[in-house]
Amino acid sequence: MSAHIIERIHSQDPRGKAFGLRGWLDRLAATNRLTVMRPGVGLVHELAAAKRLDGTTATLFPRPDGHPGTVVSGLVSDRAWMAEALGVSGDALIAHVQKAADEPLPWREVTNAPAQEVVHRGPIDLTKLLPIPTHNEHDSGPYISAGLTIARDPETGVQNVSIHRCQINGPDRIGILLLPRHTDHFYRKSEAKGEALEIALVIGVDPATLLASQAIVPVGQDELEIAGALRGEPLEVVRCLTNGVRVPARAEIVIEGRLLPRVREAEGPFGEFPQYYGERADRHVIQVDAVTHRIRPIFHTIVGGGLEHLLLGAIPREATILASLQRNFPGVQDVHLSLGGVGRYHLVVKLKKTQHGEAKNVLLGAFAAHYDIKHAVVVDTDVDIHNAREVEWAVATRFQADRDLVVIGDSQCSKLDPSTADGLGAKWGIDATIPVDAPEMKFKRIRVPGEESVDLDRLVDPGASWRSVIE
Repeated sequence: MSAHIIERIHSQDPRGKAFGLRGWLDRLAATNRLTVMRPGVGLVHELAAAKRLDGTTATLFPRPDGHPGTVVSGLVSDRAWMAEALGVSGDALIAHVQKAADEPLPWREVTNAPAQEVVHRGPIDLTKLLPIPTHNEHDSGPYISAGLTIARDPETGVQNVSIHRCQINGPDRIGILLLPRHTDHFYRKSEAKGEALEIALVIGVDPATLLASQAIVPVGQDELEIAGALRGEPLEVVRCLTNGVRVPARAEIVIEGRLLPRVREAEGPFGEFPQYYGERADRHVIQVDAVTHRIRPIFHTIVGGGLEHLLLGAIPREATILASLQRNFPGVQDVHLSLGGVGRYHLVVKLKKTQHGEAKNVLLGAFAAHYDIKHAVVVDTDVDIHNAREVEWAVATRFQADRDLVVIGDSQCSKLDPSTADGLGAKWGIDATIPVDAPEMKFKRIRVPGEESVDLDRLVDPGASWRSVIE
């Protein structure tokens, strides 16, 4: 791997916990899961075309379009990679995320940080400083798509971490799509007073911090503390140079700025996770005050609608939805947000059912757990919810539409779903479970005794032809 681009460090932190960003790149390279491209790949569309490697390898682009920087994409474009990056087994991933959200670790502040090795103040030109790509055909320009937006509640000082699409509007000006969540809540408080909201955009963090940014937790809980719990030790943070926001000390790049009050500028379209374009509209605006970064920083980008985009949204939601359902339905064993449902809209629930009608209640609980869920299916414990063929089989053989279908109209859905009316849409749920009083043999799955243990290699005669064995 290009040692002059990525410094060699220990693959894991000293305690053998989760990987840092550069350590994770070392790990991917050592296991043939990192493709290093030739210098000069185009920042407009050509770089994003490498998503064809999605889920196979991550991709590193040295000096794209002649820019002195380096871009990386596809860091966690496989569910198993995310578990590996956090230092846990795939089966333990959701439980690990749940535990981190329930038992966060307060961060530890430091005064010197790699994220501030190089400082840019005064006149700033973001596209000259950073290799910012343009991904999809109709994207309105270069976007920061993997930047963590960190904001502080102007009343309490508690932080929120999230990812928003950020369009480069000018040399030191960024358009940002704020959905009605925690950062927007903080902004409204500041705007009501005619004040700007101090924020930071953090680009290039370790996989644990990246995943923690997507945790669905109550306002007032700092996702950087969840990142510490995922890592197994407090996350080191440093205070920004121009405002009071604390950012990961080992981040690659930090853009410090202010969300301006009562200012809106055109933003979009942009290729989003449903694999359609988010529309153009007047959005909030960030005025950039400073940029800090490591020496030879790595710019992380997420290609809209790619596997990395979908999985980062799906895994934390699964943990939150599972916890919500299990509080009310102890028979719920697991949940899965399918990639075909863009990691947000289609949910499968595994239930050990004990009561008539229980699966329908679970469906209602699932819709209440997150408004993005549009279609949900409840299946029995013998169904592999991560296998779409198994789920479809359960629907085909255990579901009757006039008995087992739940439809809820005029409900809150995702505003990025183009089939809704600005987020107002319908939901349906399918009870694909076996009736609790069904005769044992009616729904008994066929199986060949000992099938899993038969050694086929021992039985196969590789040199035989069919004609020779019958003559």
